[in-house]
Amino acid sequence: MESFLVVVSLALGASFLEFPPQDTRKNNSILVAKADDFNTMNFIDFSEIALKIKDLPLPGEESHYKMSPELRVQWLKNNSIEGRNPKKAGVMALFYPDAEQQTRLLLILRKAYEGVHSNQIGFPGGKEERQDKDLMATALRETHEEVGVNPTAVEVLKELSNVYIPPSNFMVTPYVGIYPQPEPFVPQESEVERLVEVYLKDFLDDANHIEETLTTSYAKNIRVPAYKLNGYTVWGATAMMLSEIRELLRQVL
Repeated sequence: MESFLVVVSLALGASFLEFPPQDTRKNNSILVAKADDFNTMNFIDFSEIALKIKDLPLPGEESHYKMSPELRVQWLKNNSIEGRNPKKAGVMALFYPDAEQQTRLLLILRKAYEGVHSNQIGFPGGKEERQDKDLMATALRETHEEVGVNPTAVEVLKELSNVYIPPSNFMVTPYVGIYPQPEPFVPQESEVERLVEVYLKDFLDDANHIEETLTTSYAKNIRVPAYKLNGYTVWGATAMMLSEIRELLRQVL
């Protein structure tokens, strides 16, 4: 799906060429009203509308590629993932209301450690354990361990497309969940450096879709598509998952 701002640009361009002034003003007012919906939508409204994503087909790799450097795309095309026997993990994209009933999305800043994901932004979640019934159970268990969310308090809306992470050899399955009656989060001291509580309106704002020059595990000083959220640059696998969530939500909001 094309971003909302691109649609706005095209619509405004067409109106200047084809319509008289009074129609242009009317078109503008409709577009502005639509944009304002994201700023005023409370969590109850959001959660009711978000239920509709259950029945939508997944955008899949097409949405992932929008947030992938070309080097990564080529690597995935030229290498067999199955042959690498990847480990499995589950993560949770959790939407919840804040004290003002505004919708937020929870990300976490991981602790600095000796590893490829040190001090990066991601979703709560982690490696599949033997006792987990399935990867949804993994995502819920890890979310409980890392930020203190009771699994029974989460309504899981949808399983998303898998994302493979070459540096750590993980195949990650993301889930979208809503947490309608949140308790205070309890960050796991050994894993979580900081909670990153993102407003829905900022998550959906195309102005926060950026490119930055980064050094990754597979290349130095390359241009990487990313999101700028709460002052953090969110890229890589997390950005790919966010891209799929954005495309699903754009279809129902």
